[in-house]
Amino acid sequence: MTAPVFVVENFDAGGGGHYVLDGPEGRHAVSVKRLQPGEDVILTDGTGRWADCVVLGTEGKDRLVVRMDGVSEEPVAQPRITVVQALPKGDRGELAVETMTEVGVDAVVPWQAARCITQWKGDRGLKALGKWRATAREAGKQSRRVRFPEVADLATTKQVAALLADADFAAVLHSDFERGSRPLATAELPDEGEIVLVVGPEGGVAKDELALFEEAGAEAYVLGPTVLRTSTAGTAAAALLLGRTGRWS
Repeated sequence: MTAPVFVVENFDAGGGGHYVLDGPEGRHAVSVKRLQPGEDVILTDGTGRWADCVVLGTEGKDRLVVRMDGVSEEPVAQPRITVVQALPKGDRGELAVETMTEVGVDAVVPWQAARCITQWKGDRGLKALGKWRATAREAGKQSRRVRFPEVADLATTKQVAALLADADFAAVLHSDFERGSRPLATAELPDEGEIVLVVGPEGGVAKDELALFEEAGAEAYVLGPTVLRTSTAGTAAAALLLGRTGRWS
């Protein structure tokens, strides 16, 4: 079992490399995980910096004292994978973010597609975005990541097209009876740079959206003979890409 991960804002250790993890993370380590002296823990800021630590003891119910021997920096993985996720219904968006984080996606862009039933407007939209970001953070910890995925602000179709235009490989998961989409498993992928993958809503990507994306340089692809939900398609596609690019090697 790998060491549990806790999020910190800084890595300022005192004399002897002693560091005190407090606040909500400290409470979770002491009162929930019940960590004991001698156990290993990892501290990270979620942006690639991390420290391998050993528990020295506890103070009260929310302070974990560890020995920090040094801070390391995880390099940015290549190629970088961004998934543009159309807003699913209910809590399926959080499920999509959770599983995409677990497999290793680098960024998630929520997209207000034309056929989305869910609408992010006003305070409701801000609350939903906050849930996506909190989900990415917790899933990053659970999956022992030290570089959590970025969850961007809600994007319009034009903004998504701009992302695709700047990508080194741009793909839209899409299939219908009028066109033959290529298998993503046979696509030629770059060794580095940016891969951007678009996952449409339950009703699929609209024709005008697809036309705009193709104009930006994206191609339509399928995963296989079955139809996946929008909340699972991004995870399946990302896993395929991570395996084919060598990031899982």
